[in-house]
Amino acid sequence: MNTLHRLLSPLAALLLLAAGLNSVFAAEPALKFGVGLFQPDRDKNDATYQPLADYLAARLDRPVQLRTVDSWEGLAKSLANGETDMALMGPWGYVLANHEAGARAISTILYDGKPEYFAITVTHPDSGINSLADLKGKTFAFGDKGSTSGYLIPLHHMMMQGITPENYFGRVIHTSHQAIETQVTQRQLDAGADYNRNRNAMIEQGLIKAEDSKIIWTSAPLPNDAFAVSTALANDESLVHALQAALNDVGEALKSNPKLLPPHYTGFVRRDNSFYKPIRDAGLATGKLQAK
Repeated sequence: MNTLHRLLSPLAALLLLAAGLNSVFAAEPALKFGVGLFQPDRDKNDATYQPLADYLAARLDRPVQLRTVDSWEGLAKSLANGETDMALMGPWGYVLANHEAGARAISTILYDGKPEYFAITVTHPDSGINSLADLKGKTFAFGDKGSTSGYLIPLHHMMMQGITPENYFGRVIHTSHQAIETQVTQRQLDAGADYNRNRNAMIEQGLIKAEDSKIIWTSAPLPNDAFAVSTALANDESLVHALQAALNDVGEALKSNPKLLPPHYTGFVRRDNSFYKPIRDAGLATGKLQAK
């Protein structure tokens, strides 16, 4: 019995060691996945993007925790300070996170098959406003200061026209994209900044009527939202490659799971930091980004 015990003891020790190692690998910390407030409220936003979080968890064989961040500026800061590991974020928010903390874009989302979208300025059709020149002394709404289409790009356009918003408009406010569209259609605002994807979605969802909103300015094409990873995650090339592969397959996965992304979003395409140069250039031109 003692001889058998002596033979079994090393084997038992090895089995215990293996079990311990397996438990360590199985207990990898969850990846914190941040998303901007693309939907009208946090609950709807969480419900909309949870399928994508679940898909990534299954592909990476690792827990993924979804986290909706209320503002684009806040999402950029959370990726920069490590509160989130990866994020689906607006272009300007990504550029800020890249500039401040080395966040890295690995993919760009596709909308109706395209990696681009447009900033717009909207007003009510009965406002008598047809251009920026008609807005002097009026009430104008920007999105939060981390928004591409709601702040950076319209601000850059105005500065190119020699306009300082605080001196030109009667009143300037900052609010959400959804609130801008709603308040313009209800004639509570003279005009505001938005993006074509949001306006289209709100019309399709019945949140606003197309006839109550008029576009008076459209930007040049802008790079779509970035899927970005934190500096720490960017150093793990195997994980980055696994993420890119998973995102690249989203388009095919949508065929069997249409709720993986909101309507009109058709997948992801690999893009890197250079794709966001037009946003970086606008940030530098407006002085909102300081050259290093």
